[in-house]
Amino acid sequence: MGKRTLTRRQAWRNNKIQDERRKRAEKQEQLSVEALAGGELGAEQEGLVIAHYGNQVEVESGAMIARCHLRANLDSLVTGDQVVWCAGDSIGVVVARQPRQSELLRPDPYGAMKAVAANIDRIVLVTAPLPEPHSSTIDRYLVAAEAVAIEAVILLNKSDLVSAANREEIDTLLATYSDLGYRVSQASCKHQDGLTALRQTLSNRTSVFVGQSGVGKTSLVNALLPQVNARVGALSETRQEGVHTTTTAQLFHLPDGGALIDSPGIREFGLWHMNPEQIERGFKEFQPLLGHCKFRDCKHKQEPDCALLAAVASGEVSERRINSYRQILASLEDH
Repeated sequence: MGKRTLTRRQAWRNNKIQDERRKRAEKQEQLSVEALAGGELGAEQEGLVIAHYGNQVEVESGAMIARCHLRANLDSLVTGDQVVWCAGDSIGVVVARQPRQSELLRPDPYGAMKAVAANIDRIVLVTAPLPEPHSSTIDRYLVAAEAVAIEAVILLNKSDLVSAANREEIDTLLATYSDLGYRVSQASCKHQDGLTALRQTLSNRTSVFVGQSGVGKTSLVNALLPQVNARVGALSETRQEGVHTTTTAQLFHLPDGGALIDSPGIREFGLWHMNPEQIERGFKEFQPLLGHCKFRDCKHKQEPDCALLAAVASGEVSERRINSYRQILASLEDH
C-alpha cells in the first residue's frame, strides 16, 4: 500500500501540533535551567545515562530513573555516559559529564563525529544470514574497534537460517575472523541456541550490540531479558534489508552482572573520519607487515616488494580481507 497523501489542512494541523509540542518542550527546558540557576533543584548527584531521547536523556541513579534536560553548553551525551545531575519536581537537569573511559564513534552523513555509546568494554558485532553478511561491513566495525582498543566479538544471529545453500559461504566468512583470533559465536532466538554462551560472554562487562538493521539485535535483547519486550521488525520483503525499529541506544542491566546497550541499526558504518594509515592499522594481521614494503608510501596495489601483497600471495593474509581493505579505502575517496 502506498503512502497516504495528506491534504493541505491535515499537513497544517500536523505542523501546528509539532510546533506546539516543540514550544512546550523548550519552555519546560527553560524552566528547568532557570530553576537550576535559582538553586531550586535538588543537590548534585551522580548518575548513568541509560537512554537518549532528542534533547533529553534518561538518567539512572541508584533505584531512581529520571528524565532530564541538558544544561546549556554541555557536551552531547550518549547512552553509557556517567553524569552529574540535579532532580526537579517533574524533570531534572544534567549539569556535567564525567570523562569517558572509552567510546565508539562514527561520522554522520555530514561528516560530523557522533558517539554511538560510551564507557563500553566490548563491541558485539551482530550479523546474520539475512540480510546477507558482507566482509566490508564487518571489517568497518573491526577497524573502528581496533582504533579505540575495544575488544570486538562477532556474533552470527539467526543461525537457524543457515542452510545447505549458504552454509559454505557463511562458514568461510566466520573462519576468516576466528583464524585472526577474534571471538566468533552463533545464536538463534527461534531455537534458543547459543544464548547461554552469549550470557557468559556478556556477564560482568558493558557491551554494545552493533550491526545492520534487521540482524536481530533487539530480538537478542528480548531473548536475554524477556521482561524488556522491546519492539522488533521484519525484513523488507522486497530488498531483504532491515527496517529500523530501535531508534535510540538503550542500556539494560544483565542478571549475571554487567550491562548491554542495544544500538539502532544502520545501513552503512562509515570510516570517513579515518585516514589510510589508520585503516591499515585497523586490520590486525596487517600490523606486523607495515613498514616492511620497499617503498615508504606503498599503496599495496601493484608495487614491487610489497610486504602486504607478498603475504596475500603466501596465504598469510586472505584475499577477502585485502579486498575489503581496498573497498574501505575507495569509500574514503568517494566520500
